[in-house]
Amino acid sequence: MVPTLPFRGFTSAPEPRSIRQSMSETLPISPDAPWLAPLAGYSDLSFRLLCREAGAAVCCTEMVSAKGLIYYSPGTRDLLATTPEDAPLVVQLFGCDPDIMVRAMEPLLEQGFRWFDLNMGCSVPKVVKTGCGAAMLRDVPQALAVARAMLRTAGAGRVGFKFRLGWDVGQEVWADLGRALADLGAGWVTLHPRYARQGFSGEARWSALGELVRAVSVPVIASGDLFTAADGVRCLRETGVASVMYARGALNDPGVFHAHRERVAGRPDPGYTPQRLRALITRHAELARQYAPGRSALLKMRTFVPRYVRHLPGARALRQHLASCFEWEMLDELLATFFADVPTCPVTPEGRGGKPYAMPACVPGAAGLAGGMMHPDMPGHATDGASPDAASGGISGKPAEESGTTTSSGRATAAGTAGRGPEGSSTCCTGRAQQPTESDA
Repeated sequence: MVPTLPFRGFTSAPEPRSIRQSMSETLPISPDAPWLAPLAGYSDLSFRLLCREAGAAVCCTEMVSAKGLIYYSPGTRDLLATTPEDAPLVVQLFGCDPDIMVRAMEPLLEQGFRWFDLNMGCSVPKVVKTGCGAAMLRDVPQALAVARAMLRTAGAGRVGFKFRLGWDVGQEVWADLGRALADLGAGWVTLHPRYARQGFSGEARWSALGELVRAVSVPVIASGDLFTAADGVRCLRETGVASVMYARGALNDPGVFHAHRERVAGRPDPGYTPQRLRALITRHAELARQYAPGRSALLKMRTFVPRYVRHLPGARALRQHLASCFEWEMLDELLATFFADVPTCPVTPEGRGGKPYAMPACVPGAAGLAGGMMHPDMPGHATDGASPDAASGGISGKPAEESGTTTSSGRATAAGTAGRGPEGSSTCCTGRAQQPTESDA
């Protein structure tokens, strides 16, 4: 029998629809309560439920257009599909007109949604060119007018704001913006400490998170370069933020939430095994089939699976087979064949860039994979790919935090893009210790 994740019990729920959410007066914002970030094209109902079962304390919807809601843009309202188990839920909206934001929020409040977030960090051109997302950092007075309208509509403490350092180097607004939002009655602020023009390249400036914590009177949630639970716990320790928000880390492994909670509690990271991964994929497929409409569920699984298995031997071949997979039965057969050839070997994902590595060389054939490469800082580890992109990303068109699109330069740099170095070592299936890397900081 395939072992299962430590999922919290999930029970059947009605068909996805907008329903009354938890009436709790507070959201869990604490070091042991990790959040799932809003992820365009990924954080749908089935993925949110999967993350909740794995330990996510709060989930955000995909980025929702306020204008799309009031003008009934096709598919926009589908992004709000939810169930009683999907609580507490934060609806992330984007828009730059106070009146439109109010008109979009009022029906949502009537339907029972209670928590909202304003996206001021998305740097995708089609969002920025409308004056929304990160473009709002170039017009702070207008951004504050939108924030004031949202808080007046939802109530003080019920709206959060997600933003970046500023539009570009020399145009930093994060400190003054954070203080102004707190004064207006923001419930929390989330900072992704990169400039909008950076996209996801370079390194997130975690030091700014600590400065923002000291500058504002509301909880600060960290975003950016949180690829593993080790990264998240390290960020908590180094910056003093109230909590962390996983984006790409959750897309790579929803088990990051359980691992985070274990680390915060002082317990060992459960590690990463093919058996746990198989259980996770099986559960995700069940939820997708239950809550995603028609063929879209299978198409989404074809996108998720390569991310989940990217560090295992044979991932490239599986990805190629998935491209022609149009039936659930075929997906089951591909996964059964794939995992039958992967030996059991736990790996604690704590390497350069904070990303999990491939199977150790002790696994038969792992080091000799066609196109495989050895990581320079991890003797005995091989990655299933011919380039650093393949090792760190797994699929092209990486999804991104802040509901945007990750650039190809978003991988580890000489300065250490994501991870701040290891915290310990793990053990391979032969019992030999896997030595951690040196810190990239």
